[in-house]
Amino acid sequence: MQRLLGLALMVWLGLVYAQVALPAAKLGLTVTQDNSGATTFSKPGLELTYVPGVGWTPPLDPSLPAPVGGRLPLEVVRAAGLIAAPEAGVRLSSDPNRLRLVLDLPAGTDPATVPVVGLTPYGGRLQLNLPYFLPGLEGQTPPNVTLSAQYGQGGTSLSLQAPPLRVYRYRSFTLDNPARLVLDVYYLEPERAEPVAPGITYREFWAWTPDPLRMYVLEAAPGSWRMEPVGRPGVRQTLDKTAPNALAVLNGGYFDAPTGTPIGLWIKDGVAINFPYGRSALFWDEENLFAGLPRFSTVVRTADGRSFRVGINLTRGKYTAYTIPGPAGKPGESVLAVKGDRVVASYPAPYTLPAGYWALSYPPAEPIAAPGDILKLYGSLEPPTNYALEAGPLLIQGGENVFRPDAEPFRDKAPLLKVAPQSAVAWTQTGTVWLVVTAPTLPGVLAQVLAEQGAWGAIRMDGGGSAQLWVRGRLRNPSDGVRPVVSGLALYSTQCSPTKTLDPGKAC
Repeated sequence: MQRLLGLALMVWLGLVYAQVALPAAKLGLTVTQDNSGATTFSKPGLELTYVPGVGWTPPLDPSLPAPVGGRLPLEVVRAAGLIAAPEAGVRLSSDPNRLRLVLDLPAGTDPATVPVVGLTPYGGRLQLNLPYFLPGLEGQTPPNVTLSAQYGQGGTSLSLQAPPLRVYRYRSFTLDNPARLVLDVYYLEPERAEPVAPGITYREFWAWTPDPLRMYVLEAAPGSWRMEPVGRPGVRQTLDKTAPNALAVLNGGYFDAPTGTPIGLWIKDGVAINFPYGRSALFWDEENLFAGLPRFSTVVRTADGRSFRVGINLTRGKYTAYTIPGPAGKPGESVLAVKGDRVVASYPAPYTLPAGYWALSYPPAEPIAAPGDILKLYGSLEPPTNYALEAGPLLIQGGENVFRPDAEPFRDKAPLLKVAPQSAVAWTQTGTVWLVVTAPTLPGVLAQVLAEQGAWGAIRMDGGGSAQLWVRGRLRNPSDGVRPVVSGLALYSTQCSPTKTLDPGKAC
């Protein structure tokens, strides 16, 4: 046991010693040895010699620790005046895309006085000069990158080499109690651009928030595209099957997962496929896009020809139509359950509306129909448009970031406050449209990024596992699995026939 403890102690002492002895080459010194065994460390204007059995020669104290091979003990480095910068402790961690260095600054350092390094792009080998002496770097070998240090009087110069073709950036910030400088060095997968049709390009790039955010974007210039909503209410399917001849497909709006019922307005070729729920929608005719709250007029008509203006879903009125499975009506009201055009039953509110039905809430003393009667629901958008798809919330309007988590009605606001893949449609003032999916982030961060990229308008589509961008029949954003959805936005090239859009050997 004593032998094992002694061996462990020797190993521990060896590690400690290795941490406080620096390679002479990293201090700018060359090493020579004469026939007597004396070792000299030198550079212009300085020469340090150690003689076995005698010790160090002037100007050093002979009793200072002896060198080990080409390494100088820290006590010798300091005594020789090789370092003038303040010493900082250092800790590091790394993952496949980032190296983080945490510098524990000298006691009494005011973090406000520490220079903060800005976000700066680099390529190839990354060089960083820090105004601190960092002997603790010796012996630390992070995976994925080659990290080396050179020590000088003014501080430490770091050299970092990550795998080839990576994008380099770094940023720094300070923390206090105790004072620390945090340095994040990113070495990221390269950005890429792929022409897919005249005027249409698929791009993957990094946005900075300030952390890196991978963006997956189909960019279509004015005059190069047309777009339409695709899918079928009540049917969940993978996006590649909703529009097999489309150049690209982005996931659409929200839906009730168990039933596949779309939640919100859906207009195609001027016909309302689904009624609005109460959030913002994307509207377009040809290449003119707009996003906002729909001005939707809804009426019910009885068999004897009477018409009643009604509210719809979250936009309530004296009479309110409900088209989404779930609660219908408020306490004190009555509810008619309607299958197609036939009233099947009357219930006190609130009533849980099943899939395949719609409901009309009304004051109990003022019924307009009874079970067995015909009751028809009609709606129209003002002004009319050829295409619309509800999602929300708004992200950008008139070039300004307008995202507010509480600005639009969501039963569950958790998705707006959760880090998850995001999806959006955005456009510029000149008419370029972007179909966007991101790596996991917050909707507010997506709004910030789109504003910085120059978006004039943008609306969030469904997010999380539904966020998907397919280009040429292939899913481009990483996903744990392809989630079937109810609606999507299919983009076609106006320059290529649909039969050619998926042929990688063609220009389209």
